[in-house]
Amino acid sequence: MTNNGVTIREVARAAGVSAATVSRALRGLPSVAPATREKVEAIAADLEYVPDPYAARLASKRGHAIIVAVPLPGQWYYAQVVAGAEAVASDAGLNINLHVVGDDLQRKHFIEDVLLQSRRVDGAILAGIPIEGRDLQALLDRGVLMVGVGERIDGVFTVGINNFEAAREATDHLIARGHRRIALLGGVPRGRGKLSIPSEREAGFRGAMGGAGLEVDESMVLNANFSIRGGADAVHELLRLARPPTAVFALSDEMAAGAVQATREAGVSVPDELAVMGFDDHDFAAAMGITTVRQPVVELGETATQALLEAVDGTRRTGVRTLRHELIERDTTGPAPAAG
Repeated sequence: MTNNGVTIREVARAAGVSAATVSRALRGLPSVAPATREKVEAIAADLEYVPDPYAARLASKRGHAIIVAVPLPGQWYYAQVVAGAEAVASDAGLNINLHVVGDDLQRKHFIEDVLLQSRRVDGAILAGIPIEGRDLQALLDRGVLMVGVGERIDGVFTVGINNFEAAREATDHLIARGHRRIALLGGVPRGRGKLSIPSEREAGFRGAMGGAGLEVDESMVLNANFSIRGGADAVHELLRLARPPTAVFALSDEMAAGAVQATREAGVSVPDELAVMGFDDHDFAAAMGITTVRQPVVELGETATQALLEAVDGTRRTGVRTLRHELIERDTTGPAPAAG
Protein backbone atom coordinates (compact mmCIF):
# COMPACT_ATOMS: atom_id res chain seq x y z
CA MET A 1 0.00 0.00 0.00
CA THR A 2 1.18 3.55 -0.64
CA ASN A 3 0.28 6.74 1.14
CA ASN A 4 -2.29 7.69 -1.53
CA GLY A 5 -3.78 4.21 -1.77
CA VAL A 6 -2.15 3.19 -5.07
CA THR A 7 -0.01 0.04 -4.86
CA ILE A 8 2.90 -1.05 -6.97
CA ARG A 9 0.73 -3.94 -8.19
CA GLU A 10 -1.77 -1.47 -9.66
CA VAL A 11 1.05 0.28 -11.50
CA ALA A 12 2.26 -3.11 -12.74
CA ARG A 13 -1.20 -4.08 -14.03
CA ALA A 14 -1.59 -0.79 -15.85
CA ALA A 15 1.85 -1.13 -17.43
CA GLY A 16 1.43 -4.81 -18.29
CA VAL A 17 4.59 -5.84 -16.42
CA SER A 18 5.44 -7.49 -13.11
CA ALA A 19 5.61 -5.63 -9.81
CA ALA A 20 9.30 -6.53 -9.64
CA THR A 21 9.88 -4.77 -12.99
CA VAL A 22 8.07 -1.67 -11.74
CA SER A 23 10.22 -1.68 -8.62
CA ARG A 24 13.44 -1.97 -10.63
CA ALA A 25 12.35 0.69 -13.12
CA LEU A 26 11.39 3.24 -10.50
CA ARG A 27 14.61 2.67 -8.53
CA GLY A 28 16.76 3.05 -11.63
CA LEU A 29 18.12 -0.49 -11.45
CA PRO A 30 19.49 -2.30 -14.54
CA SER A 31 17.79 -5.06 -16.57
CA VAL A 32 14.86 -2.84 -17.56
CA ALA A 33 14.46 -1.83 -21.20
CA PRO A 34 14.47 1.96 -21.71
CA ALA A 35 11.01 1.90 -23.32
CA THR A 36 9.63 -0.14 -20.41
CA ARG A 37 11.22 2.18 -17.86
CA GLU A 38 9.72 5.22 -19.59
CA LYS A 39 6.29 3.59 -19.74
CA VAL A 40 6.38 2.59 -16.06
CA GLU A 41 7.51 6.05 -14.97
CA ALA A 42 4.72 7.69 -16.97
CA ILE A 43 2.03 5.39 -15.58
CA ALA A 44 3.33 5.77 -12.02
CA ALA A 45 3.19 9.54 -12.40
CA ASP A 46 -0.29 9.39 -13.91
CA LEU A 47 -1.54 7.23 -11.02
CA GLU A 48 0.32 9.44 -8.53
CA TYR A 49 2.09 6.41 -7.13
CA VAL A 50 4.55 7.16 -4.32
CA PRO A 51 6.37 4.66 -2.07
CA ASP A 52 4.80 3.94 1.28
CA PRO A 53 6.77 5.71 4.07
CA TYR A 54 6.00 2.80 6.42
CA ALA A 55 7.42 0.36 3.91
CA ALA A 56 10.51 2.51 3.52
CA ARG A 57 11.05 2.52 7.27
CA LEU A 58 10.58 -1.24 7.34
CA ALA A 59 12.99 -1.79 4.48
CA SER A 60 15.62 0.41 6.14
CA LYS A 61 15.68 -1.66 9.28
CA ARG A 62 17.71 -4.61 8.07
CA GLY A 63 18.95 -6.23 4.91
CA HIS A 64 16.71 -4.81 2.17
CA ALA A 65 16.06 -8.34 0.84
CA ILE A 66 14.20 -11.54 1.58
CA ILE A 67 14.84 -15.07 0.42
CA VAL A 68 12.24 -17.08 -1.46
CA ALA A 69 13.19 -20.75 -1.67
CA VAL A 70 11.43 -23.12 -4.09
CA PRO A 71 12.24 -26.63 -5.32
CA LEU A 72 11.22 -26.11 -8.96
CA PRO A 73 11.32 -22.47 -10.09
CA GLY A 74 10.03 -23.32 -13.57
CA GLN A 75 6.93 -25.12 -12.32
CA TRP A 76 3.76 -23.04 -12.58
CA TYR A 77 2.77 -23.34 -8.90
CA TYR A 78 6.09 -22.07 -7.58
CA ALA A 79 6.35 -19.36 -10.23
CA GLN A 80 2.97 -18.02 -9.07
CA VAL A 81 4.03 -18.08 -5.42
CA VAL A 82 7.17 -16.12 -6.35
CA ALA A 83 5.07 -13.61 -8.30
CA GLY A 84 2.92 -12.98 -5.23
CA ALA A 85 5.98 -12.61 -3.03
CA GLU A 86 7.59 -10.20 -5.50
CA ALA A 87 4.52 -7.96 -5.53
CA VAL A 88 4.46 -7.50 -1.75
CA ALA A 89 8.25 -7.28 -1.40
CA SER A 90 8.43 -4.65 -4.14
CA ASP A 91 5.72 -2.63 -2.42
CA ALA A 92 7.96 -2.63 0.67
CA GLY A 93 11.06 -1.66 -1.28
CA LEU A 94 12.72 -5.02 -0.74
CA ASN A 95 14.51 -7.27 -3.21
CA ILE A 96 13.98 -11.01 -3.52
CA ASN A 97 16.81 -13.52 -3.55
CA LEU A 98 15.49 -16.67 -5.23
CA HIS A 99 17.05 -19.96 -4.14
CA VAL A 100 16.44 -23.37 -5.69
CA VAL A 101 16.27 -26.11 -3.06
CA GLY A 102 15.33 -29.25 -4.91
CA ASP A 103 17.04 -32.15 -3.12
CA ASP A 104 18.72 -33.13 0.14
CA LEU A 105 22.15 -31.82 -0.88
CA GLN A 106 20.76 -28.45 -1.94
CA ARG A 107 18.69 -28.27 1.26
CA LYS A 108 21.80 -28.93 3.39
CA HIS A 109 23.72 -26.16 1.59
CA PHE A 110 20.74 -23.79 1.84
CA ILE A 111 20.33 -24.30 5.59
CA GLU A 112 23.99 -24.32 6.59
CA ASP A 113 25.51 -21.84 4.14
CA VAL A 114 22.60 -19.50 3.42
CA LEU A 115 20.05 -19.33 6.22
CA LEU A 116 22.47 -19.81 9.10
CA GLN A 117 25.18 -17.57 7.68
CA SER A 118 23.50 -14.73 5.85
CA ARG A 119 23.34 -11.29 7.47
CA ARG A 120 22.17 -9.53 4.34
CA VAL A 121 18.56 -10.75 4.26
CA ASP A 122 15.63 -10.17 6.57
CA GLY A 123 14.08 -13.63 6.43
CA ALA A 124 12.93 -16.44 4.17
CA ILE A 125 9.78 -17.70 2.46
CA LEU A 126 10.03 -21.49 2.23
CA ALA A 127 7.67 -22.74 -0.50
CA GLY A 128 7.41 -26.52 -0.51
CA ILE A 129 10.70 -26.90 1.42
CA PRO A 130 10.42 -29.43 4.28
CA ILE A 131 12.69 -28.67 7.24
CA GLU A 132 12.64 -30.62 10.47
CA GLY A 133 14.70 -32.04 13.31
CA ARG A 134 18.08 -30.56 14.18
CA ASP A 135 18.13 -28.37 11.08
CA LEU A 136 14.88 -26.72 12.08
CA GLN A 137 15.95 -26.33 15.69
CA ALA A 138 19.22 -24.70 14.66
CA LEU A 139 17.31 -22.13 12.59
CA LEU A 140 14.84 -21.43 15.37
CA ASP A 141 17.66 -21.09 17.93
CA ARG A 142 19.45 -18.64 15.66
CA GLY A 143 16.29 -16.58 15.34
CA VAL A 144 16.03 -16.89 11.55
CA LEU A 145 12.71 -15.41 10.44
CA MET A 146 10.82 -17.89 8.27
CA VAL A 147 7.35 -18.34 6.81
CA GLY A 148 6.26 -21.54 5.07
CA VAL A 149 4.04 -21.93 2.02
CA GLY A 150 2.22 -25.22 1.57
CA GLU A 151 4.47 -27.58 3.52
CA ARG A 152 3.92 -27.24 7.26
CA ILE A 153 7.00 -26.60 9.38
CA ASP A 154 6.74 -27.06 13.15
CA GLY A 155 7.00 -23.76 14.98
CA VAL A 156 6.93 -21.74 11.75
CA PHE A 157 3.93 -19.76 10.52
CA THR A 158 2.63 -21.40 7.36
CA VAL A 159 0.18 -20.33 4.67
CA GLY A 160 -1.70 -22.93 2.65
CA ILE A 161 -5.04 -24.53 1.90
CA ASN A 162 -6.79 -27.49 3.48
CA ASN A 163 -5.41 -30.12 1.10
CA PHE A 164 -7.29 -32.98 2.78
CA GLU A 165 -10.66 -31.25 2.46
CA ALA A 166 -9.98 -30.05 -1.08
CA ALA A 167 -9.11 -33.57 -2.25
CA ARG A 168 -12.12 -35.01 -0.44
CA GLU A 169 -14.43 -32.56 -2.22
CA ALA A 170 -12.85 -33.37 -5.59
CA THR A 171 -13.35 -37.09 -5.02
CA ASP A 172 -16.92 -36.55 -3.80
CA HIS A 173 -17.57 -34.68 -7.06
CA LEU A 174 -16.65 -37.82 -9.02
CA ILE A 175 -18.54 -40.16 -6.70
CA ALA A 176 -21.68 -38.01 -6.97
CA ARG A 177 -21.58 -38.55 -10.73
CA GLY A 178 -21.69 -42.29 -10.33
CA HIS A 179 -17.99 -43.13 -10.53
CA ARG A 180 -16.89 -46.08 -8.41
CA ARG A 181 -13.61 -47.13 -10.01
CA ILE A 182 -11.54 -44.02 -9.45
CA ALA A 183 -7.79 -43.94 -10.02
CA LEU A 184 -5.41 -41.64 -8.17
CA LEU A 185 -2.37 -40.04 -9.78
CA GLY A 186 -0.09 -38.72 -7.08
CA GLY A 187 3.13 -39.77 -5.46
CA VAL A 188 6.08 -37.45 -4.91
CA PRO A 189 7.92 -35.44 -7.56
CA ARG A 190 11.11 -37.26 -8.55
CA GLY A 191 14.03 -36.48 -6.24
CA ARG A 192 11.95 -34.54 -3.68
CA GLY A 193 11.93 -36.93 -0.73
CA LYS A 194 9.11 -36.88 1.82
CA LEU A 195 6.46 -34.18 1.37
CA SER A 196 3.25 -33.74 3.35
CA ILE A 197 1.01 -32.18 0.68
CA PRO A 198 0.73 -35.25 -1.61
CA SER A 199 0.01 -37.36 1.48
CA GLU A 200 -2.70 -34.98 2.68
CA ARG A 201 -4.39 -35.00 -0.71
CA GLU A 202 -4.20 -38.78 -0.97
CA ALA A 203 -5.71 -39.02 2.53
CA GLY A 204 -8.60 -36.81 1.39
CA PHE A 205 -9.17 -39.09 -1.59
CA ARG A 206 -9.15 -42.19 0.61
CA GLY A 207 -11.42 -40.52 3.14
CA ALA A 208 -14.02 -39.72 0.49
CA MET A 209 -13.87 -43.23 -0.95
CA GLY A 210 -14.23 -44.80 2.47
CA GLY A 211 -17.03 -42.43 3.41
CA ALA A 212 -18.95 -43.59 0.34
CA GLY A 213 -18.36 -47.26 1.16
CA LEU A 214 -15.99 -47.70 -1.79
CA GLU A 215 -12.76 -49.67 -1.77
CA VAL A 216 -9.61 -48.13 -3.22
CA ASP A 217 -8.08 -50.38 -5.88
CA GLU A 218 -4.37 -50.10 -5.05
CA SER A 219 -3.44 -51.07 -8.60
CA MET A 220 -4.96 -47.75 -9.65
CA VAL A 221 -2.97 -45.60 -7.20
CA LEU A 222 0.07 -44.54 -9.21
CA ASN A 223 3.05 -42.22 -8.78
CA ALA A 224 2.94 -39.88 -11.75
CA ASN A 225 5.71 -37.58 -10.47
CA PHE A 226 3.52 -34.46 -10.64
CA SER A 227 4.44 -34.04 -14.30
CA ILE A 228 2.63 -34.06 -17.66
CA ARG A 229 4.70 -37.00 -18.88
CA GLY A 230 4.08 -38.88 -15.65
CA GLY A 231 0.33 -38.35 -15.94
CA ALA A 232 0.30 -39.57 -19.54
CA ASP A 233 2.36 -42.68 -18.75
CA ALA A 234 0.17 -43.50 -15.76
CA VAL A 235 -3.07 -43.28 -17.74
CA HIS A 236 -1.67 -45.43 -20.55
CA GLU A 237 -0.94 -48.00 -17.83
CA LEU A 238 -4.44 -47.69 -16.37
CA LEU A 239 -6.10 -48.12 -19.76
CA ARG A 240 -4.34 -51.47 -20.18
CA LEU A 241 -6.05 -52.89 -17.09
CA ALA A 242 -8.71 -55.56 -17.57
CA ARG A 243 -11.12 -53.21 -15.79
CA PRO A 244 -9.83 -49.68 -16.26
CA PRO A 245 -11.15 -46.82 -14.12
CA THR A 246 -14.04 -44.61 -15.17
CA ALA A 247 -12.42 -41.59 -13.53
CA VAL A 248 -8.95 -40.32 -12.69
CA PHE A 249 -8.17 -37.86 -9.92
CA ALA A 250 -4.78 -36.25 -10.56
CA LEU A 251 -3.26 -34.39 -7.63
CA SER A 252 -1.92 -31.67 -9.95
CA ASP A 253 -3.09 -30.12 -13.19
CA GLU A 254 0.16 -31.12 -14.88
CA MET A 255 -0.71 -34.77 -14.29
CA ALA A 256 -4.31 -34.12 -15.34
CA ALA A 257 -3.10 -32.58 -18.61
CA GLY A 258 -0.97 -35.67 -19.20
CA ALA A 259 -4.00 -37.85 -18.50
CA VAL A 260 -6.06 -35.98 -21.12
CA GLN A 261 -3.17 -36.29 -23.58
CA ALA A 262 -3.02 -40.06 -23.02
CA THR A 263 -6.75 -40.49 -23.61
CA ARG A 264 -6.46 -38.69 -26.93
CA GLU A 265 -3.55 -40.88 -27.95
CA ALA A 266 -5.55 -43.99 -26.99
CA GLY A 267 -8.78 -42.86 -28.65
CA VAL A 268 -10.64 -42.72 -25.34
CA SER A 269 -13.34 -40.06 -24.96
CA VAL A 270 -13.18 -37.57 -22.08
CA PRO A 271 -15.43 -37.42 -20.14
CA ASP A 272 -17.74 -40.03 -21.71
CA GLU A 273 -15.36 -42.95 -21.20
CA LEU A 274 -12.95 -41.49 -18.66
CA ALA A 275 -13.47 -38.47 -16.39
CA VAL A 276 -10.40 -36.46 -15.38
CA MET A 277 -10.10 -34.26 -12.29
CA GLY A 278 -7.10 -32.03 -11.62
CA PHE A 279 -5.80 -29.83 -8.81
CA ASP A 280 -4.42 -26.23 -8.68
CA ASP A 281 -6.25 -24.46 -11.58
CA HIS A 282 -3.10 -24.01 -13.64
CA ASP A 283 -3.26 -21.39 -16.40
CA PHE A 284 -3.84 -24.10 -19.01
CA ALA A 285 -6.64 -25.82 -17.06
CA ALA A 286 -9.33 -23.45 -18.37
CA ALA A 287 -8.05 -23.70 -21.95
CA MET A 288 -8.14 -27.51 -21.77
CA GLY A 289 -11.49 -27.56 -19.98
CA ILE A 290 -10.06 -29.45 -17.00
CA THR A 291 -12.26 -29.74 -13.92
CA THR A 292 -10.00 -28.90 -11.01
CA VAL A 293 -9.56 -27.54 -7.51
CA ARG A 294 -8.50 -23.91 -7.56
CA GLN A 295 -6.12 -22.68 -4.91
CA PRO A 296 -5.16 -18.99 -4.67
CA VAL A 297 -1.50 -19.52 -5.49
CA VAL A 298 -0.46 -15.89 -5.99
CA GLU A 299 -2.27 -14.98 -2.77
CA LEU A 300 -0.29 -17.66 -0.94
CA GLY A 301 2.92 -15.86 -1.89
CA GLU A 302 1.46 -12.45 -1.03
CA THR A 303 0.14 -13.56 2.37
CA ALA A 304 3.36 -15.33 3.32
CA THR A 305 5.47 -12.32 2.41
CA GLN A 306 3.24 -9.91 4.30
CA ALA A 307 3.57 -12.16 7.36
CA LEU A 308 7.35 -12.19 6.98
CA LEU A 309 7.48 -8.38 6.73
CA GLU A 310 5.36 -8.13 9.88
CA ALA A 311 7.81 -10.47 11.62
CA VAL A 312 10.69 -8.23 10.54
CA ASP A 313 8.79 -5.36 12.13
CA GLY A 314 8.43 -7.32 15.37
CA THR A 315 5.01 -8.96 15.00
CA ARG A 316 5.38 -12.70 14.61
CA ARG A 317 2.48 -14.99 13.76
CA THR A 318 2.19 -18.63 14.71
CA GLY A 319 0.20 -21.58 13.43
CA VAL A 320 -1.35 -21.98 10.01
CA ARG A 321 -3.31 -19.52 7.84
CA THR A 322 -5.69 -21.53 5.67
CA LEU A 323 -6.85 -19.84 2.47
CA ARG A 324 -9.97 -20.84 0.59
CA HIS A 325 -10.02 -23.39 -2.23
CA GLU A 326 -12.75 -23.81 -4.82
CA LEU A 327 -13.85 -26.70 -7.04
CA ILE A 328 -14.11 -25.51 -10.65
CA GLU A 329 -16.29 -27.75 -12.82
CA ARG A 330 -15.45 -27.74 -16.51
CA ASP A 331 -15.58 -30.29 -19.35
CA THR A 332 -13.48 -33.25 -18.20
CA THR A 333 -15.89 -34.69 -15.64
CA GLY A 334 -19.37 -36.09 -16.18
CA PRO A 335 -21.58 -39.07 -15.37
CA ALA A 336 -19.96 -42.47 -15.18
CA PRO A 337 -20.54 -44.80 -18.15
CA ALA A 338 -23.55 -47.07 -17.69
CA ALA A 339 -21.32 -50.07 -17.04
CA GLY A 340 -19.09 -48.08 -14.65
